[in-house]
Amino acid sequence: MSPVTALRTAEAPVAPVVTLADIRAAAERIRGAIIRTPTIENPAVSRAAGTRVLLKLDNLQATGAFKERGAANRLALLTPREKQAGVIAMSAGNHAQAVARHAQLAGVAATIVMPRFTPATKVVRTESWGARVVLHGETLAEAAAHAHDLALREGLVFVHPYDDPGVIAGQGTMALEMLEDAPQIDTLVIPVGGGGLCAGIASVAAELRPDMPVFGVEVEGYPAMAQRLAGQPVSVGGPTIAEGIAVRDVGELPLSILRRCRTEVLLVPERAVEQAVALLAEGAKMVAEGAGAAGLAAVLTYPERFRGRVVGVTVCGGNIDARALSNVLLRQLLRDGRIMRLHFDIPDRPGVLADIAKRISDLGGNVIEVKHQQLFGAPTVQSTELHLMVEVRDAAQGDAIIAAMQAADYVVRRG
Repeated sequence: MSPVTALRTAEAPVAPVVTLADIRAAAERIRGAIIRTPTIENPAVSRAAGTRVLLKLDNLQATGAFKERGAANRLALLTPREKQAGVIAMSAGNHAQAVARHAQLAGVAATIVMPRFTPATKVVRTESWGARVVLHGETLAEAAAHAHDLALREGLVFVHPYDDPGVIAGQGTMALEMLEDAPQIDTLVIPVGGGGLCAGIASVAAELRPDMPVFGVEVEGYPAMAQRLAGQPVSVGGPTIAEGIAVRDVGELPLSILRRCRTEVLLVPERAVEQAVALLAEGAKMVAEGAGAAGLAAVLTYPERFRGRVVGVTVCGGNIDARALSNVLLRQLLRDGRIMRLHFDIPDRPGVLADIAKRISDLGGNVIEVKHQQLFGAPTVQSTELHLMVEVRDAAQGDAIIAAMQAADYVVRRG
C-alpha cells in the first residue's frame, strides 16, 4: 500500500484561492458562534503512534463536528435579501446539523434535503435545530439534485458542504487555533472527504508556515481526491466506517487549492481507522467517528513518515453510532488478544465444563460467554462442542491459558 502523491510542478506554488486574510476574517465573524476547541497531547496516543501527536478536538462542537465552522461563516456572509429567502443544504450527516443550527441562531429559515435511507436519529437531530427536513432520493447524488431544484424553485441559497469559499474559510479557522495554541506543531494530518477542511487548513499553512507539510487522508475504498490530484480516473466504493469522508465527487475549489499547495494524500485501510477510533476511546477517552479518526489512522499506518515530528491531528467529528462504536471496540480487543474465542471438543460427561472454567479462572482469565452444543455439532454422541469467549490481560496470558488446556489433554483451538 503506497500513499498517493499530488502532482508536482516545476513552478513555484501559487497563492491559495482562499487566503489567510479570508480565514482570519472568518475567525472574527464566527467568534462566539462556535466553540474554540482545545488542542491537547495525550500520552497514550503519542506512545501508540511513536511520535508526539496533538489532537484538535472539534468533536466537542455543539453538533459534534467541525462542520459548524464553515456553516457559521457562510451564513454570516448572507445578504439581508438572502437571509429573508432562506437557505438549503444537502447532507445525511454533520453538515445538515451544522447548517440547521447556525440558521436557527441567525434567524434564517433552513431546508435540509436528506436521502431516504438517512437514520431517523439524524433526521430528528436536524429537525431539533428548527430545520425543515425533506427526505428525497436513494443516494446523496439524488438528494443533491433535488436540493438544487428546490433552491431554484423557491429562491433559496444553496450552502454547499465543501465547494464554497466561505465554507472553506470557516473550516480553515481550525488551523489558526491549532497553530496559536500549539506552535510546536510541525506537521498537519487532515481527513479528506470533499476537501473543504483540508483546503482551508492547507491555505493557512501555505501562508503562515510554508515549510510545514500538510497531509490529507482518505480511506482506501474512497481515494477520490488522491486520484484527482494524480490525474487518475475516480474509482470508489464499498462499505466503510469512515462514511463522513466516503465521497466520490470532490470539490473543484478544494481540488485546486490542494493542487496549488502541493498537498499529499495518504490512503489508510479500514482496520487502521478502527484502530484509531479504539485508541481515541480507550487511550484518550475521546469518542470519534470513523472520518474524525482518519488523521490518527494515517499516523499509525505510516509511522516512518511522522517519526520525530510534532503532528497536529484533527479529531473532526464524534458522531458515531453507539452500536458501531461497540463493535469497533470489541473487534480491537480481539485483535489485541485481550478477548479470545476458544473452541473445545470435550467428552460429554459431568464436571468437564466446570473443570475448564476453573482452570481458566485460576490463570486469571474471565469467561464472558459460553455456548455449549451437545446434540448436533459434535463429531460423535460421546463428545460435545464448547465455545468460550474469554477476557484476558494480554495475548501472553491468553497463550498461557491455551497451553494449560492442552497440558490437561483438552482439544482446543483459538477461533
